[in-house]
Amino acid sequence: VQLQAFGGGLVQPGGSLRLSCAASGSIFSDSVMGWYRQAPGKQRELVATISRGGITNYDESAKGRFTISRDNAQKTAYLQMNSLKPEDTAVYYCNLRYSLGAYWGQGAQVTVSS
Repeated sequence: VQLQAFGGGLVQPGGSLRLSCAASGSIFSDSVMGWYRQAPGKQRELVATISRGGITNYDESAKGRFTISRDNAQKTAYLQMNSLKPEDTAVYYCNLRYSLGAYWGQGAQVTVSS
């Protein structure tokens, strides 16, 4: 399984970005997909997850601003980020977790700055 993240970039405070995570292989539809982030000098932290059936879970910092979704036919997970704040600046990683283990994508830099 390989995960490829797209969509990072520089955005002004209050702006929006959508991250995509495309997966290879055949286990995507049986997996839990997640987005994590790591800011400089901090530990990697959970942002949101979505189950194979579409049940979502968000960190408090993401609730009401971020939306995680998935398209099983396209083997892609998304993270729509609205009302971005400077403190959202981090490298965002997608994660695929299934019964036999987990995989990480390579990370996408998101910078929120004026």
